[in-house]
Amino acid sequence: MTAATSPAAGLLACWRSARPGFLVLSPLCAGLAVTTAWQDGHAPEGHAILLVLLAALLAHAAVNLFNEHHDFVSGLDATTVRTPFSGGSGSLPRHPEAAGVVRRAAFACLAGVVAIGAWFLWRSGPVMLLYGLLGMALVVAYTGWLTRRPWLCLAAPGIGFGTLMVVGANQALTGTFSATALAASLVPTLMVSALLLANQLPDIEPDRQAGRHHLPIVLGPRRAARLVAVLVLGAYAVIPLAWLGGWLPAWALLMWLAAPAALRLAVGLWRLPAELAPGDPSPLLPWLGLNVALLLASLALLNLGLWLTA
Repeated sequence: MTAATSPAAGLLACWRSARPGFLVLSPLCAGLAVTTAWQDGHAPEGHAILLVLLAALLAHAAVNLFNEHHDFVSGLDATTVRTPFSGGSGSLPRHPEAAGVVRRAAFACLAGVVAIGAWFLWRSGPVMLLYGLLGMALVVAYTGWLTRRPWLCLAAPGIGFGTLMVVGANQALTGTFSATALAASLVPTLMVSALLLANQLPDIEPDRQAGRHHLPIVLGPRRAARLVAVLVLGAYAVIPLAWLGGWLPAWALLMWLAAPAALRLAVGLWRLPAELAPGDPSPLLPWLGLNVALLLASLALLNLGLWLTA
């Protein structure tokens, strides 16, 4: 910490850079690991459940902190139009002296994930090392490397919040692979990737200038928005198909209470214009907000449906 940064200012910068408003996503995803374990007849210990939820929060915070630091030092923050859903928190542009603190906080969060992962590795066996190494790679490589590889950039958030936080955490809790967890994980896998894809739409030109190469740059805003719609509707198609296949209980269909909002989002995104005015994200904001709300509501309803039949 530099002399110009007080401890209080450093902590505040870290808190804002972690984007706490978005961290609720992590316990909802990791919660699926718990509810699918219950669905399969397991009874994980309370401390193990708390550690899974804590690891998910720390991993999510680490990604956000690394992203904030990278976007600040690369100069990207100076060229983006900030929205409630994109462009970062704005914490470091306001307090540039706290950049080092934020970077150290990111590594501290990552160290916490490693410590928890080591305990589960000892407890649940060497298979957990595969999940852990992949998770570490995604956290460290996402902003600086994966954002330059369009399809990997699309897949990485869904793998992190879906496959790793649901399937991996379920196996950490139960010691076994679960088809129930795999089926449930497809919802966050598709919807979180859709969320990050949609949130890249306002930043196409600044990201292009900064050397990024994600799908909105490759496809253009209209086709990228339509891909978001397809991913969201695909997540809703998973539930009845998994129920018919015997992988999820009928109560998982509770998620379909949010289906009208999903359809509205898909139609709105499909009708977006082929081009967006640079620096004017206003046409996107209603759909970006609905996308966030839909993701959180969908995961909450799915968790509730699994819990009701556990």
